[in-house]
This record gives sequence, structure tokens and C-alpha cells, in this order.
Amino acid sequence: MDVKQLRRLVSDSSRIVFFGGAGTSTESGIPDFRSQNGLFRTRQGTEHPPERMLSRDFFMEHTEEFYRFYMEKMIHRNAKPNAGHLALAGLEASGKLSALITQNIDGLHQIAGNRRVLELHGSVHRNYCMACGAFYSLDEWLSLGEAVPKCGKCRGLIKPDVVLYQEPLDERVFSDAETAISEADMLIVAGTSLSVYPAAGLIRSYKGDRLLLINKSPTNLDVRADYAVHDSFSDVMSGLVGSADD
Repeated sequence: MDVKQLRRLVSDSSRIVFFGGAGTSTESGIPDFRSQNGLFRTRQGTEHPPERMLSRDFFMEHTEEFYRFYMEKMIHRNAKPNAGHLALAGLEASGKLSALITQNIDGLHQIAGNRRVLELHGSVHRNYCMACGAFYSLDEWLSLGEAVPKCGKCRGLIKPDVVLYQEPLDERVFSDAETAISEADMLIVAGTSLSVYPAAGLIRSYKGDRLLLINKSPTNLDVRADYAVHDSFSDVMSGLVGSADD
């Protein structure tokens, strides 16, 4: 399928939903998880595998080590939205994108300008005291300068508002994502291996015939897609926002 055909699909749709994973941010300099150079393929001197270090149990039992790893591997303060992020912001501004669902925690979609963002796994930009519930932005808790950040009001432990292994997804966010996908007339899925459940199961809610899957490498669900493109997220998304007649 050529670019003009993909653009025409977008042009003919009015309730587009986008569902993205870690691959949408790699071109912004943020490593993904499961590719050859991804976070889960390397231990990089740590005693524990990354999956263990990003679990609820590890956070509670080895909090200082969790935060050391989290700061080094999960916080990317200098990352900027790439062309794909900006294209999605343009789709929302044009009224065509009804919802954006992401598995990422980096906040780049909001920085790019998207407002209707459903964050399945939370965000590094939100942090809460586990004792009193006080909110801390990323900059606020970093400014505390503590290896284990403690609340300035009650000295309770501050936890990032991200979904760790062993923790459930937010039911309201997941339900809103299911509803958005079920009502979509086009679903664009990008930058995800579609191997992490229950998030990957969301595409089963789509009943239409305009499922576009964008990923650099094939996935097990390519056969489910109406259109599968193995290419750069930012290149494909940039091409989608052009005129159908270009």
C-alpha cells in the first residue's frame, strides 16, 4: 500500500484512535524494552533483571536500588517529541483523532500537543506520597535531592504514578480505551510488539476494517491488521497527515 492510499484512509475517517507503544519514542532517544538493544535485553551491571527491578515487590523491598535504576533508565528529561508525535498532535487539532492510547510513561504526546491521551501505564511526570497523597511533579521530587524521595509534608514515601509489574492497570483508563477503540472508524497501532497483556488485547475491541499496524519488525498480530507497514513510526505518521491528493 502506498502513501496516497494510507492518506486517503485518514482523509475518509473521522474517529481515528491511535494506540502506541515504546517504539514510538525510540526516535526521540528513549530505548524500548524488547528489541535487540532494548532495556530488557541488557543487565548493564545490575544484580537483578530489569523486569524484577520494575516490580512492586522490588520497589517496596529495595526502594533505593529501585530509584537508582528508575532514574538512570526511565527518566529522559532531555527527550523531545519526534515527527510522529507532532503528526498525531496535528491529527487531533484537525478533529480527526478522537483518542490517543499509549503504553509509554514519558509524556511526549502531551509535550507535542495532544490533550486526549489515555496513559495505560501512567507517567513519570506524576508522583504521589503513599501516605498522605500529596502530588509531586517530576521536577519537584527530583529537586528533593534524596536517594529515596520522601514527602515534604509527612515524610511518607513518594511513588511514581507508573504501573509496575504486579500492579493492575487503572480500570477507568482501560475502560475508556476499550470504549474509544470500539467506537473508532480507523485504528492506528504503532511501535508495539503487541505482546504485553492486557494492553495488547485492546485491539480486539476494534470491529472496523481500517486497522493499520506500523512497526519496524513483524508482529504476531500482523495477520489481524488490514494494513501492516514495517517502517519508521515518525516517517509513516508524517506521511499520513499529508493531503490525499499529494
